[in-house]
Amino acid sequence: MADLSFFLDLETRVWQALADGDAAADAALLAPEFLGVYSTGFAGRDEHTGQLSQGPTVAAFSLSGARILPLGPGRVLLAYRADYTRVGASVAEAMYVSSIWEERDGTWRNTFSQDSAADAPPPV
Repeated sequence: MADLSFFLDLETRVWQALADGDAAADAALLAPEFLGVYSTGFAGRDEHTGQLSQGPTVAAFSLSGARILPLGPGRVLLAYRADYTRVGASVAEAMYVSSIWEERDGTWRNTFSQDSAADAPPPV
């Protein structure tokens, strides 16, 4: 059975790279063929890491309500809520995220991520 804390840690490392402005750390966690689906459209790994060219994009974040769905050997979907504040913003935002993590040669990489804006407050 997949270990929720393991995959939540991987996902937290992606968010921390955004908070640190660390494009190399971000790229190391994403598969070369990574596909992101966002309200602004599609993004590959280069676009995801490229957003850090001017430094951090996230000032603070917290992940909650995480759950996993095994998709087969070496493949897991992680879904969770992200509450975050962008750099320079005074208002927090929230979204639900689904990420697919795949193991290749003993290393887990994020191959897919989709964000959905959250309309409701976090569950209590």
